[in-house]
Amino acid sequence: MHADVLVVGGGTGGVAAALGALRAGRSVILTEEYEWLGGQLTSQAVPPDEHTWIEQFGATASYRALRDGIRDYYRRHYPLTAAARAKPDLNPGAGHVSRLCHEPRVAVAVIDELLAPYRGAGRLTVLQPYRPAAAETDGDRVTSVTVERPGGGEPLVLTAPYVLDATETGELLPLTGTEYVTGFESGAETGEPSGPDEAQPLNMQAVSYCFAVDHVDGDHTIDRPASYGFWRDYEPEFWGAPLLSWRAPHPRTLELVEREFTPNPGDDPLAVVADQRRSGGDTNLWTFRRIAARDQFAPGTYASDVTLVNWPMVDYFEAPVVDVPDAADRLAEARGLSLSLLYWMQTEAPRPDGGTGFPGLRLRGDVTGGGADGLAMAPYIRESRRIRAEYTVVEQDLSLDVRGGKGAVSYPDSAGIGMYRIDLHPSTGRDTYIDVPSSPFEIPLGALLPRRTENLLPAGKNIGTTHITNGCYRLHPVEWNIGEAAGLLAAHCVAHGLTPRAVRNTPRLLQDFQRTLTAHGVELRWPDITGY
Repeated sequence: MHADVLVVGGGTGGVAAALGALRAGRSVILTEEYEWLGGQLTSQAVPPDEHTWIEQFGATASYRALRDGIRDYYRRHYPLTAAARAKPDLNPGAGHVSRLCHEPRVAVAVIDELLAPYRGAGRLTVLQPYRPAAAETDGDRVTSVTVERPGGGEPLVLTAPYVLDATETGELLPLTGTEYVTGFESGAETGEPSGPDEAQPLNMQAVSYCFAVDHVDGDHTIDRPASYGFWRDYEPEFWGAPLLSWRAPHPRTLELVEREFTPNPGDDPLAVVADQRRSGGDTNLWTFRRIAARDQFAPGTYASDVTLVNWPMVDYFEAPVVDVPDAADRLAEARGLSLSLLYWMQTEAPRPDGGTGFPGLRLRGDVTGGGADGLAMAPYIRESRRIRAEYTVVEQDLSLDVRGGKGAVSYPDSAGIGMYRIDLHPSTGRDTYIDVPSSPFEIPLGALLPRRTENLLPAGKNIGTTHITNGCYRLHPVEWNIGEAAGLLAAHCVAHGLTPRAVRNTPRLLQDFQRTLTAHGVELRWPDITGY
């Protein structure tokens, strides 16, 4: 099969890349290994982590259309209360992590709506479920990518002038021989204040299998997981408490903090103001990532709130799952950890009334589209392989402590903007959180260009960041912007017979492309604001 642009990976960045190339008039093949398109938003079941100004600015027009579409979907299809329906910035789950906490399936539906016109016109082919298995190259160019169904069957050979790697772990990089890095770079290489003395390529952020629960009458206790004994007794040396407990380090201060857990607390969902500038919001676990607040819907619609479990206790940092031979076994262990947390909550967790266990907690695998065990269908991947790029974003480019009032470095080749704290979860090298302030930053086009490979572009978390700066470039609106910029760049190069390197390194061509980005609603600069 052939198209103008091949996008391998249909996650958050992959969908945005496909939409960008399609809007620019190109034909696209989009592949995805899971049943749902959307990645972080859907198959990984993570409500969007966003900056404090997301309702006003700091996102592309198409990302804003996605957010508006999610709210409109609720208004069209859900029995909202009159007050919730009238709220312009409707937050269906009234979660504290985001101003738009929602059920994953709604994002799936909205993404399908955004892609539908192009599928109908025959310019978009979606291959699902397919994952990359091999690639062919000729010198510095990728000539084809072979994809196959996870369960077997006839493989497909896909070709395009431009190939975009939007997989969650940068799977095309080793397949195509594109130079890349993993884990922690050394401070000697990057100059980063937080960098270690020596590189640690297998020291990567934790992965997590998220899941949804509600709390209703009856006993919904799952079977005891085989690994439960290990996880119940496990106390990481840097944690200060058993992993399966309500106590965990505060990501910003590392102080051991007792979390609250009260199902269906009866709070006013319309009064929730989600603002991570003021607080991370995770001290109250039930409302932290709540994705359905029952009091915003007609009485009887929901028997309970529904909350999404993406909490410190499900971070699997025992071993990496990238560039290791036993990745499948490690992912199975991560699933065991998540199920063990649920079993602990149902049977042994301390309750505010002095008792133990919440047997009324019900696993909602129907909400996440998960498999037989009810967890999210895909692991939440925080850190990918990353290209050796023409320009690598480093900590001193955007750290608020380093930059102060100057703001982040402004790049002449900006291809978008983003904002999030430098937020690193515990990693496989037994490092605790790194969660420090960031300045609102730009996305340099040079971070999207491999140093050697000519027609392969990263379209997600595999751009030229470091282990540290990945911590703020990995979130939903930033990944979307990265993907969209990559898709528009590929389309621009096809239309004008250019190369990405020429576009970036020729001032006139760069200005033309940046005008194209702006015309598509990609913001290139921040107003004068201070980070957090």
